[in-house]
Amino acid sequence: MPQADNRNAPVITAGEIETSIAFLRYLREGVVRKLDDLTEDQARRPLVPSGTSVLGLVKHLTQVEAYWIQRRFAGLDVTLDSDSFSLGPDDTIASMRLAYREAASRSDDIALTAADPERPLALGTHGLTLRWALAHVTEETARHAGHADILRELLDGATGR
Repeated sequence: MPQADNRNAPVITAGEIETSIAFLRYLREGVVRKLDDLTEDQARRPLVPSGTSVLGLVKHLTQVEAYWIQRRFAGLDVTLDSDSFSLGPDDTIASMRLAYREAASRSDDIALTAADPERPLALGTHGLTLRWALAHVTEETARHAGHADILRELLDGATGR
């Protein structure tokens, strides 16, 4: 059985946006690490009745970044899949890892450039702000990081962050 990989949460003394992003990066990397040492078949394998796989979670979280930070907050025209958990034949560990990291980097750049947690979302605001969007993306990432933990443990016994 693989040894647990436990990493500590970030220790940061910075502004609100920088602190939010530091915790979000910590969670994102935890999700990406769940792909380490998996075969393509393992990464795609659904182990729960909903059909969720580790690679499907990474694809979904890529869409979450694009939707909430890039589209809803920044108002950018981004392409989104109608079923963000479904994997196509070209969705590989390498391609999804890269896509997720690129989406996360774009989201971080947008949030850091905005620099104001009270700045409203560009689309359908309903009073929602950058602070809310970052909190929501963090919550979504944390929830799915837990799902990835469970799926990975079911696949090969690997545990930890």
